[in-house]
Amino acid sequence: MTPQEREYRVRQMGARHDWWALRREPVLAPEQEVVDAHFHLWGERDFPDPAVPDAMLRTSRYLLEEFLADARDGHRVTQAVYIECGSGYRTDGPEHLRALGETEWATRMAAQSASGSNTETIAAIVAHADLRHPELEMLLDRHEMAGAGRLRGVRQSAARLEDPSARLLAGAAPPGLYADPAFRRGLARVAERGLAFDAFLFHFQLNDLADLARAVPGATIIIDHLGAPVGYARGPTERDPVFAAWCTMIDRLAELPNLVMKLGGMASIVTQYDAHTRPMPPSSREFVDERGAYFQHAIRRFGPARCMFESNFPVDSVAISYGNLWNAYKIIAAEHGSAAGQELLAGTARRVYRM
Repeated sequence: MTPQEREYRVRQMGARHDWWALRREPVLAPEQEVVDAHFHLWGERDFPDPAVPDAMLRTSRYLLEEFLADARDGHRVTQAVYIECGSGYRTDGPEHLRALGETEWATRMAAQSASGSNTETIAAIVAHADLRHPELEMLLDRHEMAGAGRLRGVRQSAARLEDPSARLLAGAAPPGLYADPAFRRGLARVAERGLAFDAFLFHFQLNDLADLARAVPGATIIIDHLGAPVGYARGPTERDPVFAAWCTMIDRLAELPNLVMKLGGMASIVTQYDAHTRPMPPSSREFVDERGAYFQHAIRRFGPARCMFESNFPVDSVAISYGNLWNAYKIIAAEHGSAAGQELLAGTARRVYRM
């Protein structure tokens, strides 16, 4: 992607209302409970472009008002998990404490998400922390205080793309992060506190995740975005070398009982999905036809009790609307029966994140 395209696409995240409206579908099974296991909030701001040194990208606005408008537009989203994304950081003080600002900010958003009821839509928070830091214990204490009972996990991305031009919002993590002994000691401390760990990395890095899961078997490790397969190929999935390589890794990961799979992130343009370039947004059925094989393979290997759906909004919103995305998820879930479908759409997320 060129710098101009990156800037344009980041500005579109959460803000393509006219385009989404071109293919607005009736909500499938509106009575079906949904727990959105992964979403972000951010205000308009400049942040460093991970592809170009000293360059900045300007984000769209996707705050609580925008998320609740999506989540309450037909589907019965009863709870959601806020995932760290660099919002609300403190602007001064020690560098390793600045991420506390995001937990404080997300806690305020969670309280506001009740919107006159006794039930908060934002029911859990996953914070950022550098698990290698020598003051990790103090940092986790501070995050738990800031979360006011909502902190359920920590995320530190290892996602790395060697080609800087391929990076959009991520891809510049240090090499070998999950193999670092200090990181693994930190993950063990996270697990001892009963917190989950969200792992974000690309499909060609998944061997690193398998090694990590074996090294820290007591940790509950959640694989974000289906392991982020990079490389969308139109045509039959069975002839796609990316899909074949991804399947091989998923089969290995599924053997490790402390791993849980998040089903989503497949509309992200980082995976090279091309729906964002089309004159009409994809329907739910088109999305299932084009991307459903990834979801189904993961569900078969991990089982519904270790899989949960995520919107990854507003990132995935560039290529599909919230309503059509959850319609697609309901189509996929229905193929596994009502009990398993309930696990996929709500039960697993609620259990793993202790909501």
